[in-house]
Amino acid sequence: MEHNHNHSHDINLSHAFKLGIAINIIYILVEATCGFLSNSMALVADSGHNLSDVLALGFSWIAVILSKRKPTAKFTYGFRRSTILIALLNTVFLLAAVTFIVWETINRLGEPAEINSNSVITVAAIGILVNGFTAWLFIKEKKHDLNIRSAFVHFVADALVSLGVVVAGVIMAFTGVAWIDTIVSFTIIVVILYSTYHLLIDSVNLALDAVPEGIDIEAVNQYLDNLPEVSGIHDLHIWALSTTDAALTVHLVTNSPTDVTFISTIQRQLNEKFRIKHATIQVEYGIKSSEYKTNCNEY
Repeated sequence: MEHNHNHSHDINLSHAFKLGIAINIIYILVEATCGFLSNSMALVADSGHNLSDVLALGFSWIAVILSKRKPTAKFTYGFRRSTILIALLNTVFLLAAVTFIVWETINRLGEPAEINSNSVITVAAIGILVNGFTAWLFIKEKKHDLNIRSAFVHFVADALVSLGVVVAGVIMAFTGVAWIDTIVSFTIIVVILYSTYHLLIDSVNLALDAVPEGIDIEAVNQYLDNLPEVSGIHDLHIWALSTTDAALTVHLVTNSPTDVTFISTIQRQLNEKFRIKHATIQVEYGIKSSEYKTNCNEY
């Protein structure tokens, strides 16, 4: 039954990626064409920004596919960790897009371009719908996978960019004040940088084998330490196998002999209590207390 649920989940996620990529490619072509026809470099630049996000979405899809591949003799953990690398790559793309927007905004400070306000408002308004819908496709999974959250943030940022362009277009249409576009652009940049900062920190932490967000290592340590059979804990390590899976290794010093049921019970409870699916537990029975305290660290 569990297998069927996961299979259905994978299909739905795959459809989300396909649909998101398809509608965004169509929108990019329309936006770039309208930008050239209306002599609006704002739309052309935004289409380039959207293109970087579609590429990032494609990379995210590849990461999800790779994460499902079985382990090999060389890659014994499989390819799930590729999702962390892709999350980092997505962050780099987002920073590159911000750099491009900053560059375009600075260039316009010295040489403002005339923009066909009606075309800008119409096309950018469509962009809000397209990017908002794409972000919605991944809203349920963003809490469980950093890679999916990265894609989600990309398209929320795109929707904000499009909204900013619409606002700027409306104001310029009624007032003729061109510098409004610059103010909106810098506001959007700040919003995107704020989102990117958190994604970058989370991605780097996972890449450096930090304890995944949402797992309290102190609580895990306390749970293990409170087991009746356990008299000591050392070499407790928790890290991410992917943006969704966590692994744990630990040495447990016991005060009585145990069997395989002892280990399997702990593994099941670690999964249920802390969502740690891969736990390797080494049991040490008969070790002297003084030797444990001298040679072993808590974590």
